[in-house]
Amino acid sequence: MAAAAKANGRKSVFITGAASGIGLAAAKRFAREGFFVGLSDIDTKGLAAALEAIGADNGATFSLDVRDRQQWDKALAGFAKLTDGKLNLLVNNAGIARFGFLEEQSEADVDLQIDINVKGVVHGARAALELLKATPGARLINIASCAGLFGSPQMSVYAATKFAVRGLSQALDAEFARFGVGVATVMPWFVETPILDAGAAQSNRTIRDAVKDGSHVVYTVEDAAQVIWDASLGKDLEYIVGDKGKQVRFMTRFFPNLIRKQMRQSS
Repeated sequence: MAAAAKANGRKSVFITGAASGIGLAAAKRFAREGFFVGLSDIDTKGLAAALEAIGADNGATFSLDVRDRQQWDKALAGFAKLTDGKLNLLVNNAGIARFGFLEEQSEADVDLQIDINVKGVVHGARAALELLKATPGARLINIASCAGLFGSPQMSVYAATKFAVRGLSQALDAEFARFGVGVATVMPWFVETPILDAGAAQSNRTIRDAVKDGSHVVYTVEDAAQVIWDASLGKDLEYIVGDKGKQVRFMTRFFPNLIRKQMRQSS
């Protein structure tokens, strides 16, 4: 349920997965910049703590399972009442991962990743469109991943969902241009969030184990929040979190077979 605070003329942003991780860091950043923040998540206790962290006058909380279209409509309608029908930014951040070879991931693991990471983003874009259209200079920011640049072993379904978010964003960038609504995709490299502890039902290994074994750089949630902030101000379609991610994007563009060889060796 939304808190009593209202935007009172401030710019507004609605963030999914805002109870922790990148979503919470982004909420804090936008609140510091003077935005009124819609915090949404399935973690209601986490939402209460998140609102306290940004200041009760700076936002409102909404219980939202991004897989549920009706919950989307209810949450955004509630937020619109607090913002005079305006929505400057929607940040589609909610997402999950499972780690393990495809045969190790249960059908439930597979379905959940697709339903949250892909369908949840589609539902959000559709549900928010009228509010975005009604707000001059509005922008949709979809959080993908550098896993959407190349298919990593033991993250096949997750990578597929993030490729899907990239493709969706590219298409919506063209579609929403006719309404004056901008679209951006933010693609983080590994970031220190609970998602690193994701595994699969039939595997004892997690993403964090693979990160450690590969001596990969792990960036902070504040690093990701900064890039989301940059995307809110910019005009580009894709933004990368972390120099390592930028290096990988270069490699996938100019040396795809080398990346393929490295992926096979690491599986």
